[in-house]
Amino acid sequence: MTTMTDSSVSEFKMPDVGEGLTEAEILKWYVQPGDTVTDGQVVCEVETAKAAVELPIPYDGVVRELHFPEGTTVDVGTSIIAVAVGDGAAAAAEPVQEAVAEEPKPEGRQPVLVGYGVSTSSTKRRPRKGAEAPAAAQTPAAAIQAELNGHGQAAPAAPAAPVTGDRPLAKPPVRKLAKDLGVDLATVVPSGPDGIITREDVHAAVSAPEPAQAAAPRSEPAAPAPSPSAPSSYDTTRETRVPVKGVRKATAAAMVGSAFTAPHVTEFVTVDVTRTMKLVEELKQDKEYTGLRVNPLLLIAKALLVAIRRNPDVNASWDEAAQEIVVKHYVNLGIAAATPRGLIVPNIKDAHAQTLPQLAGSLGELVSTAREGKTSPAAMQGGTVTITNVGVFGVDTGTPILNPGESAILAVGAIKLQPWVHKGKVKPRQVTTLALSFDHRLVDGELGSKVLADVAAVLEQPKRLISWA
Repeated sequence: MTTMTDSSVSEFKMPDVGEGLTEAEILKWYVQPGDTVTDGQVVCEVETAKAAVELPIPYDGVVRELHFPEGTTVDVGTSIIAVAVGDGAAAAAEPVQEAVAEEPKPEGRQPVLVGYGVSTSSTKRRPRKGAEAPAAAQTPAAAIQAELNGHGQAAPAAPAAPVTGDRPLAKPPVRKLAKDLGVDLATVVPSGPDGIITREDVHAAVSAPEPAQAAAPRSEPAAPAPSPSAPSSYDTTRETRVPVKGVRKATAAAMVGSAFTAPHVTEFVTVDVTRTMKLVEELKQDKEYTGLRVNPLLLIAKALLVAIRRNPDVNASWDEAAQEIVVKHYVNLGIAAATPRGLIVPNIKDAHAQTLPQLAGSLGELVSTAREGKTSPAAMQGGTVTITNVGVFGVDTGTPILNPGESAILAVGAIKLQPWVHKGKVKPRQVTTLALSFDHRLVDGELGSKVLADVAAVLEQPKRLISWA
């Protein structure tokens, strides 16, 4: 997404790298002012609510300005980098460096409203309009602010004073957050530039006591006061606060939404998987699996796919708007993966149609990509059922929460040698516990039990992979 500010400068805007995402955090810049860039070159890495994504620049030129530092969360549609292109590219590097050095530090960025970017016409940021600026020359943001203050478009926009009109300044995502939390924006003390109310201000209004909110005057700047989001009791020597954003924030919201939307039921079964473990070792020696990831998860995934084929109604979703159950004739198999940025659930598209070697290859690629932090948003969309392997942490079992929009999730516990009655005698056998959570609107107890029993039966007697095919 780009826009031209003049004949030689292009502004690259934060694109929507997912489906309907409203913001992304700039994790790392790979270029600096004065650097030459080419079409398709990656200039930065950003983290959305779903994944970390590298952004390529769509043209050739020289970087003039990076509008935001690393660690800044930027709304989709906001310009993040200015690049001199065409005739202006040749002499862009040196002036940019001088402009950055001379730029006065007290000058803040103009607030960005959704639908309006921050435009620049030179190597320096454009100064805010004063009283001498005609109404037609005002930026859309300044015109809106003046209108909110009740003075019309002919009045100058105050650069630092908070708005005291009837309608507080806040971006649409912040207004939605306030509405969802039941917060009246008129009672919130703004801490953003030019009196803009931020997400942190809304959350602070929820957690703060009523008298404190009432006592905070709207007409005074928030800068001299302590940050409303930082409790005075915070002990910096013995406590650490970690901002919840990006993947972790999205995961938290999704899990809360899933837990309080879909009625969860969880069933358990303990099964002897000794034969499955022997088959894993045999497959590792098979030339057809050379270079592929062969482990118990591979056969557990195949067992779940067989169980779904035998009980197809379990592979469904709930359409709230239409009040319909949507039965899916394909399986996008999700695999929960713990990464440094949080829990993600990429899925293998059309896993039901893959052979065992193909499934092994897909699992290996999925795990490697997740560990490298390169999982794309598309890889995490459209899942139908999920497997979470808590056994790798030495955990016996759990009650997993459904991935939003999915019908079931299978938790696999640790596989351990345990005493087990086998052919009438107590022997040490490889045993694990499986837990299946499912949406009771879609899956009743009988159907859920059949699916779990089929998975267990395949793992106990892997030859059923052939006889039930």
